[in-house]
Amino acid sequence: MKIICNWVFGLVLALLAPVSWAQDHGTREEARAMAERAVQHFKAVGAEKAFKDFTTDKATWTKKDLYIFLIAFNGPMMAHGANEKLIGKDMTELKDQNGKLFVQEMMAVAKSKGSGWVDYDWQHPQTKKVEGKTSYTLRIPGYEGFLGVGVYR
Repeated sequence: MKIICNWVFGLVLALLAPVSWAQDHGTREEARAMAERAVQHFKAVGAEKAFKDFTTDKATWTKKDLYIFLIAFNGPMMAHGANEKLIGKDMTELKDQNGKLFVQEMMAVAKSKGSGWVDYDWQHPQTKKVEGKTSYTLRIPGYEGFLGVGVYR
């Protein structure tokens, strides 16, 4: 009987784990929608206000583990919803744990295609562990830069 109870308990935990993960982690669809909404906000309020909003307005621009980051094509981070200390820093030479110059790849995707997904490894803002991530990057019309929203894989 004890073996059956342990087995049932384990099965219930296994079934509930994806539900818990889904409640804490954003999806690719949510990331893309947030990025598209952010571009509309940028167009509506202008660059300076958008930079501030994306960085400080957590109620609007941070959902689950999703947040906006915005990088100018000449390198500096202009807004970051999870780490304000990155603002103003040149991101062009930033590498992930595997040596991938992922910001350069994001810039290339935004410039050549207008939008797309870029895979890399990054520290999760909640767990503080390095995890696989993919970010939807979107060029901002009328601005020399792009914004992105990432999903931990």
